Amino acid sequence: MDNFERISKEAVKNLLFHCAEGKAGQSLLIVHESNDQPFYDPLLPPLVSKHARELGFHVTFEEIAFDPDVKDPDPQLVQAMRLADHTLFLARLGDQIRFRPGSESFSKIISYAIDSDMLASDFGIADYRGFEALKAAINKVMANASSIHVSCPAGTDFSGHIKNSEQVLVEVEIKRFPMSIFTPVPTLHFSGRIAQNGFLVGTGSQYYTPYACALKETLFVDFEGNSITEFRGCEEDISTAENHYKFVAKKYGIDPYFVHSWHAGIHPACQFTAPASESFERWSGSAFGNPRLLHFHTCGEYPPGEISLNIVDPTIVVDGEALWESGQLHPNRLPGGSSILCKYPTIARIFESPSSDIGLAQNGRLSYT
Repeated sequence: MDNFERISKEAVKNLLFHCAEGKAGQSLLIVHESNDQPFYDPLLPPLVSKHARELGFHVTFEEIAFDPDVKDPDPQLVQAMRLADHTLFLARLGDQIRFRPGSESFSKIISYAIDSDMLASDFGIADYRGFEALKAAINKVMANASSIHVSCPAGTDFSGHIKNSEQVLVEVEIKRFPMSIFTPVPTLHFSGRIAQNGFLVGTGSQYYTPYACALKETLFVDFEGNSITEFRGCEEDISTAENHYKFVAKKYGIDPYFVHSWHAGIHPACQFTAPASESFERWSGSAFGNPRLLHFHTCGEYPPGEISLNIVDPTIVVDGEALWESGQLHPNRLPGGSSILCKYPTIARIFESPSSDIGLAQNGRLSYT
């Protein structure tokens, strides 16, 4: 067995046993898009299937057509999912329906490792259970904080707190693999400004055209609670932002300037090695898990909204403690964080040498070109 085979099998083992909590003898349904769709690597379904069978799972496939508009899965697919012990989405549908109400409770997983190399890397093999524990620790700190302040080198500056965290910190029923993000923080009791460079981009909910639009300079987005109150920057960027928000909102009949929530990446092995401009859809759907990125869900009164605002290298200070500092997450600064690192050495190792690849252009910034 060569190194790629060994690592990819470890990743599938991590997915099936640690994330799905499966066991040999169970069934796995792999839902995938056709090979002519460029989002997921077409080599990924057979690779996962091969290792799943080696681990004792009974594997079936369901190929689906990609639909740019969010819809509930068709009845035939729902029935196939009911019959399987576990369903793995190697398809954008999983991401599109993750916040949909009425989702049935059988075992479902979305893969944010969108190609074989991402799966067969530290991103895929770092113990899922450790990142679940890390996410829970972050959620608890955020929920109990009196003050949360976020800044970035480009000029982001906002602060606030979470109120009624038991009601508002709502998690999706579909599991994410790898676990690379904490629960979205509602913006109701936050205010300030977001500094956006490069582009505005979609969230992976609806796939509209154009999916991204260019910004010439830094665009400052002022918000108060759940509302964008002003765009500031050069006149061209302000006009671009206003027109893009209105276009998307009109297309779906939603509130253009609603700000729903934000969260940051927690997985330092998550990486996007190409410039974001090579595929805004793939970048928006996978890079967000790196701690160097924090993103907002805007345009629409629901998660994840339809327009994502992305902050590079955030510093997140929670009750005076910088948990993220210039894009680097420090688990040891969390209550119980050091214990998590000790218990899961695969996680401790990647925090010692985090990936810096998040799709930036040669100038070190997000760029449309």
